[in-house]
Amino acid sequence: MTVLNSLIQGEQYNPFLKIKVKRDQVVEDALVQLELVAMENPTDLKKQLYVEFEGEQGVDEGGVSKEFFQLIVEEIFNPDIGMFMFNDATGCYWFNANSFETDRQFKLIGIILGLAIYNNVILDANFPMVLYRKLMGRKGTFQDLFGVNPVLHQSLQSVLDFDGNVEETFLLNFQISYTDVFGAMETHNLKRDGENVVVNNNNRQEFVDLYTDFLLNKHIECQFREFKLGFDMVTNDSSLTFWFTPEELDLLVCGSRDFNFHSLEDATEYDGGYTRSSQVIKNFWEVVHGLEHEKKKKLLMFATGSDRVPVGGLDKLRFIITKSGPDSDRLPASHTCFNVLLLPEYSSKEKLEERLLKAITHAKGFGML
Repeated sequence: MTVLNSLIQGEQYNPFLKIKVKRDQVVEDALVQLELVAMENPTDLKKQLYVEFEGEQGVDEGGVSKEFFQLIVEEIFNPDIGMFMFNDATGCYWFNANSFETDRQFKLIGIILGLAIYNNVILDANFPMVLYRKLMGRKGTFQDLFGVNPVLHQSLQSVLDFDGNVEETFLLNFQISYTDVFGAMETHNLKRDGENVVVNNNNRQEFVDLYTDFLLNKHIECQFREFKLGFDMVTNDSSLTFWFTPEELDLLVCGSRDFNFHSLEDATEYDGGYTRSSQVIKNFWEVVHGLEHEKKKKLLMFATGSDRVPVGGLDKLRFIITKSGPDSDRLPASHTCFNVLLLPEYSSKEKLEERLLKAITHAKGFGML
């Protein structure tokens, strides 16, 4: 469309969505610029993202954008900001209804989610499946509550399954309590005069349904509305919500959970004189397969700019290991834009392990040359 407009209307051809941000205020800069784009020409959000960090040299061939998304996610999901709450049992984030952050911030993370899909960037942001169902126009139900708060889901299920007298055993009414952002206790009536309506065997299903609707829909209505508005700004003309299931959307955003490094080894390509049978390559994979899970994720981050697995598994990742000189004390390096690991021809497996671990442990973002 950009090419056609440039030919027909004489507009300047610009196939990229370019933004320039300061590293120490990446959220604020991104918020202002993306909002401006959304108001003036929202179709630009569908262009390939091109990021520049102010005061830093470098051409964004994909790696800079990956770091931009990484920094945004780290900031947005920082517990000190309080936009989202993290559940240790599920490993997922959910909206904080009592957040002090503005609606604009929630709109931004919705835009970021859409931009990540359009730019084939996988985010380190795990959401319960109900979020993707809500993005597709559905409401959260009791079955969805398990992905947000499994302990509460189990407690409410026990009320539904109880064979005895619910009123005498559980002593519940249609008024619920929760803690606000300061830790203070708040109450909410699920129905009119709820504190005086007792939960019994006849109305317990209504109680569970109203409780669930409050937590997953009404309580976070403002935050989710802005989040969805931002997401729709990027995806409203796409087939995402028509042809994709919530589970497939989750894969597009967060990637696969299958960290099969043997598949990665099978799919890896070699350059600069290395082959699959080179001794240093054999040593490399022996070291990698012996690493614990978190160190393997750090290796992915170091070499590709992301510690997430692409849709379809690691064998779908085009990973290249190239020779970067003879044996030396130099650390491995990487071109994260192209998923290239530059590996010196270390003389021993022990030296390779020591150099590799030092590189991936002390690298922040990506080890880009």
